[in-house]
Amino acid sequence: MELRLERPADHDAVHDLHRQAFGGEHGELVATLTRELRALLEPERGLSLVAVEGDGAGQQIVGHVLLTHSILDAPERLVDVLVLSPVGVLPTHQKQGAGSALITRALELADEQHAPAVFLEGSPTYYPRLGFEPGEPLGFRKPSLRIPDAAFQVRRLSAYDPRMTGTLVYSEIFWRHDAVGLR
Repeated sequence: MELRLERPADHDAVHDLHRQAFGGEHGELVATLTRELRALLEPERGLSLVAVEGDGAGQQIVGHVLLTHSILDAPERLVDVLVLSPVGVLPTHQKQGAGSALITRALELADEQHAPAVFLEGSPTYYPRLGFEPGEPLGFRKPSLRIPDAAFQVRRLSAYDPRMTGTLVYSEIFWRHDAVGLR
């Protein structure tokens, strides 16, 4: 399996991947959200990775992860941070390590971009093995009361400074699609 940056030619395959991974109406929402969140990507501010199997014309995108720019409203100043959402793997390839590999590589690249932290809403049993911790005990406040406390998680990176606490402020795109809070 190859992990690489997403290319424009991958967009349709990634859209279809999220539709399959999340299923039904929710899959379409995640696919649309992904398409719109790509507009937030800038050099050294976020990234979109795919997991690819096969070679040549037989390549298939089997996983995708997106990290986009958000703001941490910290006491001293606003801090640029990243949000990991979404991550998806084709149903036929789930539970085989593609998601973990994508997230691990995305965190390495986020650290290289000097992001201080990556936030997410997700399973409190899955993400801690990838270094994520509950956010609130570390001084972070979730952007919505609809997010369960245990699901609001953070992975602090090398550029993190203990003064970086405060409220996570999601991009407007998440709010427009009512994609805040676990469903």
